[in-house]
Amino acid sequence: MATESIAKLDRSKILVNIAVYGLLIVAAIIMMLPMMWMVSTAFKKYRDTFLIPPMWIPPYFSLQNFTNVFEIVPFANMMFNSLKVAILSTLGQVISCTMAGYAIARMKFFARNTIFLVILATMMVPYQVVMIPIFIIMKNIGWVNSHNALIFPSFLGGAFGIFLMRQYFMTLPNELEDAARVDGANPWQIFWEIILPNSKPALIALATLSFTNYWNDLLSPLIYLNKMELMTMPVGISLFKGMHGTEWNLLMAAALLNIIPAALIFLFTQKYLVEGISLSSGIKG
Repeated sequence: MATESIAKLDRSKILVNIAVYGLLIVAAIIMMLPMMWMVSTAFKKYRDTFLIPPMWIPPYFSLQNFTNVFEIVPFANMMFNSLKVAILSTLGQVISCTMAGYAIARMKFFARNTIFLVILATMMVPYQVVMIPIFIIMKNIGWVNSHNALIFPSFLGGAFGIFLMRQYFMTLPNELEDAARVDGANPWQIFWEIILPNSKPALIALATLSFTNYWNDLLSPLIYLNKMELMTMPVGISLFKGMHGTEWNLLMAAALLNIIPAALIFLFTQKYLVEGISLSSGIKG
């Protein structure tokens, strides 16, 4: 009887697992359909865009849409601008948030917890609230129509990045710093030679999330930039959507070009991304 009961439990567990995985596969396919349609449309001719039933795999393979994208708008220059802004802004976020997070997590000073709560409170303020004051500041210092307005604010830190790094630094054992102090290391040596080498997952997670955020940013370039030669890729993609009509094959080709760099970064850093976020949030796997 015991053996039969165990066999029934095993069969029911297998059936439950099959049902769960089946639902997950169906949900994944549904979520992937828009992405699949985008990739398919990027290689289609305009007349084949909205065929019924949909043409998922075109009978031809043409890169003409991608060629047209670079001919209609200065997409190569926009791609360079996006790389410049995203890389430098990500560098600023990693430097500022790492140093601020370490100070709040490991150093003792007056009102440390209060400062941290104020930083967290800024996450509740919508960007639209501070958009105009920040624009006025940028205008007064002469950074309108300049990439400086997009890059330098990142060197002042960000609430989410400080929170992420602070939470990760809290998980590191105090014995690492104590041993370094016994050996005569100063605070900078402890931070640079002890803490940072042990914080690779959190650093990569912060860099990946920051790069993706700045790479896909559409609002900031529209606010601070007026010259076409300074625009970034998200702005270039929006140019393909017209008032009276949209060439969806060109729009999807441009969107695919925009997605590829961020997708590759996520592909190569997903291990560290998951590890860094899970440790920072206190989730043990």
